[in-house]
Amino acid sequence: MSIAHAIFAAGCFWGVQATFDAVPGVVATEVGYTGGETHKPTYEEVCTGRTGHAEAIDVSYDPKKVSYKDLLYVFFNSHNPTTKNRQGLDVGEQYRSAIFYIDDDQKRDAEEVIKEMNDSGRYKTPIVTQVVKVGRFYPAEAYHQKYLFRRGKASCASCNATVSEEEEEEASVSDKEWKQRLSPEQYRVLREKGTERPFTGKYLNNKEDGTYVCGACGNPIFASDAKFDSGCGWPSFDRAIPDSVRLSEDNSHGMHRTEVTCAKCGSHLGHVFNDGPTETGERFCINSISMGFDGKK
Repeated sequence: MSIAHAIFAAGCFWGVQATFDAVPGVVATEVGYTGGETHKPTYEEVCTGRTGHAEAIDVSYDPKKVSYKDLLYVFFNSHNPTTKNRQGLDVGEQYRSAIFYIDDDQKRDAEEVIKEMNDSGRYKTPIVTQVVKVGRFYPAEAYHQKYLFRRGKASCASCNATVSEEEEEEASVSDKEWKQRLSPEQYRVLREKGTERPFTGKYLNNKEDGTYVCGACGNPIFASDAKFDSGCGWPSFDRAIPDSVRLSEDNSHGMHRTEVTCAKCGSHLGHVFNDGPTETGERFCINSISMGFDGKK
């Protein structure tokens, strides 16, 4: 069997990999980083948006069963190719839409399909997908490979989320504006991923009925009936309001954790662990200073 390769970038590579793994004729996929200058980049480095690399996927396929053009149609149907450096709730150059062609035939096919889609009127604005010669492809860390499959998920909620005009506005808030909106301690925790001291937060022992909201943008994130006393020193919840938060790998400080951020503005809230006492099995450990509280009247 002759195997060919196609390399694409279409936002968070977890969801992109799940999409291409389901295509008949695709024999293997590998997520990684390409398009930048940094040698052997790590996920943490790519997430800064300063490496020039995009989260990408190397698709190995059998040309007798699926053509490169067929894969291009899958690629365009799986994301929004008209938004620059953004897919769903993920923002940054690392989430750009790009086709990394291997030879002139792939370049020609990519340009033809883009022209066809632009001429069709399918999109209100022109496609901004980059079509560039592939450079070195760096495989991502092992825990990113088949990430959704290993967690029993078919898709990534944050990758497929629809972004409202209000969310676009929040995502575009500058660092200078955040410093003006927030107190120094709020800024340290919400925007610099800090942590408040345990057993000091104002909501640790709060038992009122109501809704906890993001302390930066007011997005509702936890209902009071999800709160429980975990004894860890920070407010704990066994579930978040659907689609209100995003989860991502966090390997900072020599630890392997799952970070919780606001789905609306991307501010740091805390971490979630799989040792919760309820049927959800989850313990969202959240900084009080990352939240506000809207009590029931």
